[in-house]
Amino acid sequence: MTLVWPKWQNEVLNGVYPLRRLLSGGDHSAVFLSEFKAPHIAAVAIKIVPAERVTLAQLSYWRTAAGLTHPHLIRLLDTGLCQLEGRQFLFVVMEFAEQTLAQVLLQRALTADEVQEMLSPTLSALGFLHGKNLVQGQLKPANFLVVKDQLKLASDTVRPAGEPRAGTAESSPYDPPEAEGGRLFPAGDIWALGITLVEALTQRLPVRPDGSETASLPTTLPPTLVDTVQRCLSHDPASRPTATDLEAPFKHVTPTAEASVPAPPATVVSTAPATATVVSIPQAVVREAPQRAAPPVEAPRPRSLLPAIAAILVLLIVVWGGTRLFSGSQNPEMPLSARPSEKSTEPKPAPSRPVTGPSDQPALPLTNASPVLHEQIPIVPRSALATIHGHIKVAVRVTVDASGNVIDTRMENPGPSRYFARLAREAAREWKFSPADNQDSREWRLRFEFTRGGVTGQASRKK
Repeated sequence: MTLVWPKWQNEVLNGVYPLRRLLSGGDHSAVFLSEFKAPHIAAVAIKIVPAERVTLAQLSYWRTAAGLTHPHLIRLLDTGLCQLEGRQFLFVVMEFAEQTLAQVLLQRALTADEVQEMLSPTLSALGFLHGKNLVQGQLKPANFLVVKDQLKLASDTVRPAGEPRAGTAESSPYDPPEAEGGRLFPAGDIWALGITLVEALTQRLPVRPDGSETASLPTTLPPTLVDTVQRCLSHDPASRPTATDLEAPFKHVTPTAEASVPAPPATVVSTAPATATVVSIPQAVVREAPQRAAPPVEAPRPRSLLPAIAAILVLLIVVWGGTRLFSGSQNPEMPLSARPSEKSTEPKPAPSRPVTGPSDQPALPLTNASPVLHEQIPIVPRSALATIHGHIKVAVRVTVDASGNVIDTRMENPGPSRYFARLAREAAREWKFSPADNQDSREWRLRFEFTRGGVTGQASRKK
């Protein structure tokens, strides 16, 4: 099936869901980018499974998951049967996620603080499922998803506790020891969470020595999370903590009766450039701040007006002098070194243009003197930018036709991330250059640099 999936791009399932682009595909299933005709929903992901791989009970599981509402579970929007070239398939339509934890771990490990931030929504979702006698079933980094900067767990794997694993699910290192029986229980989700925590912190799976029933943990695990991981990875399912047990330390402290007056949560705005975020401070913490007595109000004392008058006079003098200086330099004589050469025809590289985030306009027209008429900077979600430490540099070589359109792209330096390389190549296709009537085509090198603060792009002519 891995070789078959790409040919079905641009097919339309049941006359409703166009298969725009293959996002991932394997022997057991494939996921395509698609569209959903509903308010506030543009792109969706649609998962397709050959009918011979699963039973029709899978449709029932998907419908159960579609009826769930939790802020940290991916929403399932539709499910059903379809045919492609005479073959029967099951499909499920779900929210489109911009990123997964697995993609982040290709770049770097998470810090202890980041893992603790991830634990709270994860345990909330697991506690919700387990409370309804359901299991997530396949907890692993690829199923920790980001939708509009919010962490969500995949829900297309959800099924009733005690049911066998899906026919499309292969055995993996995230399976608990008791999974050999083929049935899933909440304790299995806790085991998979422990494995995922180790991988998130170290980019490696814990090792099971030959003949040992206990996973060997890396010595580099943060001390604050060692106990949590060890409890999750207990060989005995009955001795593992529940999601509710693990979640308790992460819940906000309930205000006491003495401080029960409702008040809006205080906020602090980070002033770091391009990544301003609003950080909520628990109101209980705010109330614990010592209350200082207000200073007594004193009657205003009469003040002399002379200092104020002197300050106004100084200000007027400074403004007048600055105006004279500015008006005298409106049309200065251009030095010879700054004048454009009449003989030089070599185009200069287009200047870098920083983009602070997806909310900005990434495509900016340059001046008529520039050989680049239109830049397209990759649009990257803030959640993806936040995973970057340092700089990620990507270079794309583009072939431009006589009219200035990009007709071909090739990766010259993909950098360490396939995710950012793909975004750079997609953006490179949208660049526009000045026409050149005297040649059929020419090549340019586009350099993109990704940082936490945003993305910059620069063009240089290939000789």
